[in-house]
Amino acid sequence: MFAVPLSDTLPAELRPLEPWHAEEFLAHMDRARENLNRFIGFADLTTDLDSARATLQRYADRAAADTARIYGIWLDGTLVGGVMFPHFEAKQGWAEIGVWAEPAGEGLGLVSAGVRELIEYALVERGLQRVEWLSSTRNARSRAVAQRAGMTLEGVKRSYYPHGGIRHDKEIWALLAEEWQDSEPRATLLRSRAAR
Repeated sequence: MFAVPLSDTLPAELRPLEPWHAEEFLAHMDRARENLNRFIGFADLTTDLDSARATLQRYADRAAADTARIYGIWLDGTLVGGVMFPHFEAKQGWAEIGVWAEPAGEGLGLVSAGVRELIEYALVERGLQRVEWLSSTRNARSRAVAQRAGMTLEGVKRSYYPHGGIRHDKEIWALLAEEWQDSEPRATLLRSRAAR
């Protein structure tokens, strides 16, 4: 198993989330549920140990098929958030990035660091052309992560999806491989890697 350090000052790392993490993932989802339920139903997929294991198994199966991946962010040994490729389309040359965090994982730069790792993997290591970011227009924290990653707002799908009794507009952000190469977010990632 690999672990990627996410901070020069905090004991934080990025690791694959696998089915054997189900109990820890369930406890994390319970802590994150209220935070996540404002904008997405991701936490609602995990309500007991069986559903936690099933969620992580789905991602393990999709990782084996090279169509999705899920990673946890651990802070001082506790799972506090994660980053993921809900869609990874290698043949078509694009991937979607998603994130989540419980309150203990917010405001520390860990999600942004994890996003930079996924972008580097997708656009440089795997040679994809594009990464996408989709979020509710009501989710200012999500928008800020996309902006810090150097993504461009391409548009808004109006009244795109129902959640929490209301219809949400969905922002579409994207970053192209050529934009990433000389970007400040990539330079930040490479400086951090060199310092480790």
